Amino acid sequence: MSITVFEGASIFDGDRLHATSTLVVEDGTVVDILPPDEAPLGPRVLLKGGTLAPGFIDLQVNGGGGILLNNAPSVAGIRTICETHARLGTLGLLPTLITDAPETTRAAIAAGVAAAAEGVPGFLGLHLEGPHLDPRRKGTHDPKLIRPMTAEDLAVLEDAARRLPALLVTLAPEAADVGQIAALTAAGAIVSLGHSDASAEVAAAGFAAGAGVVTHLFNAMSQFASRAPGLVGATLAAEGVRAGLIADGVHVDPLAIRVALAAKSAPDTIFLVTDAMAVAGTDAMSFTLNGRTISRRDGRLTLADGTLAGADIDMAASLRVLTRDVGLTLGQALRMATVAPALALGRPDLGRLSAGSAADLVHLDTDLCLTGVWRGGVPL
Repeated sequence: MSITVFEGASIFDGDRLHATSTLVVEDGTVVDILPPDEAPLGPRVLLKGGTLAPGFIDLQVNGGGGILLNNAPSVAGIRTICETHARLGTLGLLPTLITDAPETTRAAIAAGVAAAAEGVPGFLGLHLEGPHLDPRRKGTHDPKLIRPMTAEDLAVLEDAARRLPALLVTLAPEAADVGQIAALTAAGAIVSLGHSDASAEVAAAGFAAGAGVVTHLFNAMSQFASRAPGLVGATLAAEGVRAGLIADGVHVDPLAIRVALAAKSAPDTIFLVTDAMAVAGTDAMSFTLNGRTISRRDGRLTLADGTLAGADIDMAASLRVLTRDVGLTLGQALRMATVAPALALGRPDLGRLSAGSAADLVHLDTDLCLTGVWRGGVPL
């Protein structure tokens, strides 16, 4: 039995902030949150103010550490992505495959199954973003590789959903019918609508068929207008539908974030994603996707024509945008990076610091800069 006491910081447990408290960890598991004078004896981790919180959870991570999953659909590639983002405070994630050829999709699925079997730390499952999208809302996805879902595609995805710890599939309802959406949901996949020019009515039919998530709200989708509410309007109006959001100050204006949070008033229905690319955790200024160069400049990742190609931000920086520019409290922002994505994944056991939960921790200073990361109570 090994007890460690974290002290000297406020603690966010997933539900609320505990003013200057101690977190008691035993053998990698949270025991309790206690006032300083009630903490048991044991080794101390002395924190200099700031906030101790659950490790971040990110459901859209295309790459990091110099690689993209598309370019390295292997256990080694998944491990590199997970290790890179762990150092940035994200201790649970879905490596994300952007639209690619069928053989690359199959390789990524096989790698995900193997990574789960090997217990790669931080690997929670896969996110397949495409190829069944609407080319009118392609974003950075290669239009030559976008295509409607076939019966064979559906069978591959159903099998993957049964074999992976979790499978999130982003599709456009124009490229996959309601029967296919229902079949994927029945197989255990989490279906997310995205890269879509669907009307609000078509989107609502997708939700009714089982799609319960929307990919990077506002981006690469039909927008809200007074007589054509689009996928944005359908998402904001739909009860129980959750949405990922990139809070980098580039993809979505802070005012639009405030409006979305006001419209989706049910708790935890909007969660943070980074949409991180290969440059995450590196100083690299460019990388390639499907043979096209993506450049990094001034907090943006773009193709040569200026199209946004993922985001150049990590979770801690996203928290700074939410608190500084959007006006959220620290607790509200932290919940969007921990509990909310865990619930979208169907994992209420993650993203919290409560008795019995894994001691996966991050420490943020008063400026919300990351100063420490622990997996199972062990520093990284």
